[in-house]
Amino acid sequence: MNQSSAFDRKRRRIGLFLSPLCALLLFLTPIPELTPAAHKVLAIMCLVALWWITEPIPIPVTALVGPTLAVITGVMPAFKAFAAFANPLIFLFIGGFLLATAMMHNHLDRRFAFWLLSRSWVGSNPKRIMLAIGLATALCSGWVSNTATVAMMFPIATGLLMAIKDMFAHHGKHIDLHKHKYATGLMLMTAYAASTGGVLTPIGTAPNMIMLGFLGQMASIHITFFEWMIWGAIASIIYFCLAYIVIIRQYPLEVGEIEGAQEFIDKRRRELGPWTRAQKNTVLAFLVAIILWILPGVFGIWLGPDHVVTTMYNQLFPESMAAMTGALLLFFLPVNAKKMQYTLAWKEAVQGVEWGTILLFGGGLAMGSMMYATGLSDWFGGLIIESLGGNPSEIVLIAVFSVLSLLLSELTSHTAATNMIGPLGIMTAMAAGLHPAPVAVAIALSSSLGFMLPVSTPPNAIVYASGYIPLTKMIKTGFYIDLIGIALVTIPLALYLVKWVVS
Repeated sequence: MNQSSAFDRKRRRIGLFLSPLCALLLFLTPIPELTPAAHKVLAIMCLVALWWITEPIPIPVTALVGPTLAVITGVMPAFKAFAAFANPLIFLFIGGFLLATAMMHNHLDRRFAFWLLSRSWVGSNPKRIMLAIGLATALCSGWVSNTATVAMMFPIATGLLMAIKDMFAHHGKHIDLHKHKYATGLMLMTAYAASTGGVLTPIGTAPNMIMLGFLGQMASIHITFFEWMIWGAIASIIYFCLAYIVIIRQYPLEVGEIEGAQEFIDKRRRELGPWTRAQKNTVLAFLVAIILWILPGVFGIWLGPDHVVTTMYNQLFPESMAAMTGALLLFFLPVNAKKMQYTLAWKEAVQGVEWGTILLFGGGLAMGSMMYATGLSDWFGGLIIESLGGNPSEIVLIAVFSVLSLLLSELTSHTAATNMIGPLGIMTAMAAGLHPAPVAVAIALSSSLGFMLPVSTPPNAIVYASGYIPLTKMIKTGFYIDLIGIALVTIPLALYLVKWVVS
């Protein structure tokens, strides 16, 4: 039996029975500082958090357990407990998923990837090929699910490795790619580029959206799509460069050219054929969404944030409505008007939306809302401040929560980790009299730096399953990038750039 599978089974079995026991003991323990409602939410949060970590039942299902128990135990009525599932940001997620589904179904993502790989500057140079693979992955994952992006790029990377194997065989040298450095590096680059690209936009990865939701819900702070991209682009570029430098130094190819690489890329690109009507329609819908997302920032710079045009536009086209406008166009732009065929069919749309992520996002917002409404988050914030000496500086808070979210993201889903750490970070910052946005953004960015273990992110799991990456190599490489990324990128960006943008 696979040792990893045996460990996971034991972890899930223990978590299934031990987590409710821990929650019950916590509920029975007297805590005079908490109201009865806050005490119940604390016990519920304990159960949910432990089940998110041990995963005895699917993580999205666990997200529904929290608000359900809150209603059953009398913490709040159902319409309040489940109100977070109708948060406008839910529809930003849905709109983003629909646009991404159309891109993948109509092979726009592949067309872009092969277009980039076929550029003259790439050629057959192994370092540039790895760079191009990483760039294509990172740029796609800023708009498409990280998991879907890696699933799309994985066969491309595998095909290039086969070209390398054929090249060596042609010269009479047979190599085992599963023990080859460059194969390990290319696979790691594919996974890490997806995670670094995910921080580019609010819809790039779930932690971004979760923290934006918590900021709006708990601190009444709205960060626009354009504002996020100011630091998201910088963080994404630096994270990507850091990952590429570390990987290319550790996993080089001993030859200066990969014979057959361009032939493989050109062949795959030709197989895509000419542009289809569906692809052109998808580009149009996607451009509409992007323009609607960016216009508030343009109006804010050009006319000022308080101008009547800026204010009215923000009321009519918030980020969620911009996403839904672009997504709905997919169901109206015809591919074949006579046969009533449109760019995206409902069957494809249903399959493309990550409903588990939607449930997890709504459940996390629901738990955060309950913590805030019952005063539990204030109590937690006070405990954390007291444990940090009573008057922690902003850099200390950012560093502490960055490390906490990173460590938890390495051990469980980064979405679940953000749901657990996010409310605590925001309320601790507010309790300390600090602006919560820098801490919130630091948590979101740090949650995307889970590079050490296969369980940290789905991209890691996908490439690890290929057999090209020894676990020790992933841990070692991921540790370097995590450490440098937190110290030199996450903390400085959150401390200075985020604070400057939102102030």
